[in-house]
Amino acid sequence: MPELNLRNDVYRRPLQTALDRLGLSRGWRCADVGAGGGDVTVALAAVVGPSGRVYAVDIDPTQRDEVAQAAAEAGEAQVVAITQAAEDLVLPEQVDLAYCRFLLMHVRDPRAVLVRMASVTRAGGWLVAQEPITSAGRVDGVPLSMPGARHPDVGAILPALAREAGLDLVDAWAEAQAGAGPGPVADYLEDLTGVSPGDGPVVLPPLVTVVARKPPG
Repeated sequence: MPELNLRNDVYRRPLQTALDRLGLSRGWRCADVGAGGGDVTVALAAVVGPSGRVYAVDIDPTQRDEVAQAAAEAGEAQVVAITQAAEDLVLPEQVDLAYCRFLLMHVRDPRAVLVRMASVTRAGGWLVAQEPITSAGRVDGVPLSMPGARHPDVGAILPALAREAGLDLVDAWAEAQAGAGPGPVADYLEDLTGVSPGDGPVVLPPLVTVVARKPPG
């Protein structure tokens, strides 16, 4: 598949790797759950093309407008923005791929959300989830923390959660960017925390990627 248009996304490489493995292509139906401003939504829409469709789901109604605007500016007409909690996920059709990133760390029951995502995925379809192990990140050797998240280290148990949701685990791995001084890693951390790491060494939280499949039949 073509490279995703996520050049400023420091976690783009594991997502590209996962979708390459799936063979995402024209005509696919996808759901981006917890879509936020729609960067991944629009990137997926560019791959699935006019014959495909991407549902951008987010609990925040203001995000729906941002996704719609981003899709319109990119010329991706097959984006449907929906305001909905992940725990209540319902779509008008079954999708080939259900995707989430940095979502399960904030919800009340991560396993229940994976079950809902599986319910909107066709038999034999795919689920890709990406979640961090926040405390494994380091700034000047000091562990990171994210007290505002309900499950800041949910990535550490993500493969098990996928199995518990009734999915077949196909692959799982962790990947993190590192850096020192000015650059995309420092910029990302500053955006995340509001504090610049300066010239100190940074290891971003490892992002665990799970590729799972809904059993056929």
